[in-house]
Amino acid sequence: MLNELLTLNIFGFFLIFARVGTVIMLMPGFSAVYVNTRIRLALALSICLLLAPFLMPLLPKIPATPAGLVLMVAGEVFIGLFLGAMARIVVGSLQTAGTLIATYSSLTNALIQDAIAEQQSSVISGFLSILGVMLIFAANLHHLMLETVVDSYAVFVPGAFQGFGDFALMIARGVADSFALGLQLASPFLIIALVYYVGLGLLGRLMPALPLFFFMMPIQITVQFMVLMAALSGMMMIFLRHFQDTLLMFANP
Repeated sequence: MLNELLTLNIFGFFLIFARVGTVIMLMPGFSAVYVNTRIRLALALSICLLLAPFLMPLLPKIPATPAGLVLMVAGEVFIGLFLGAMARIVVGSLQTAGTLIATYSSLTNALIQDAIAEQQSSVISGFLSILGVMLIFAANLHHLMLETVVDSYAVFVPGAFQGFGDFALMIARGVADSFALGLQLASPFLIIALVYYVGLGLLGRLMPALPLFFFMMPIQITVQFMVLMAALSGMMMIFLRHFQDTLLMFANP
């Protein structure tokens, strides 16, 4: 009994932890810098403990060689990195949208430390990123993130060879779709900015003595903030739907 516990259960538990722990390290919200590292580790271990009885039958036998064991664990870590990165890439669309909106509203130089992107970004980018993660948890999509991890064992079988080309293609497609989503979210502000700058150019030709920069800058910022207030709810709904669709590719296969 003790030998079985040491050779099978502990091996299976840490093989599950290799994938689940890596996902928790990267998933939006769980991986934020304001979450204590010990709490994050305790959460990952608790989830693995709950999932172990259900996932143990899906795990392969212990490899006969240390090299095989290392490759199996590395494969699980790689799959966890892939799943976590896909979720982070979708959240990155809010960073793209915020940067574009800040550019159109002339607020690019107003920088803060973004806790989600873990870098300096514009105020609007930080606001959209924090709001997006908050809505993910408010809409219970964090449950879908955990469900995706469990269902991934049916898609990416532990110990089986995985095609790295397919992973690279999905990551590249995810980055392209994320950038396209960010541009779509910022499209109302692009249209307003285009109309604004065309009108500003005409006004500059009609009234050359008018100090356009000092006269029109407050108007530009005010109009863009009004558009943000009007379009914010729709933007977040589109983002949440795209985030859900991305996770559903790996859930309920």
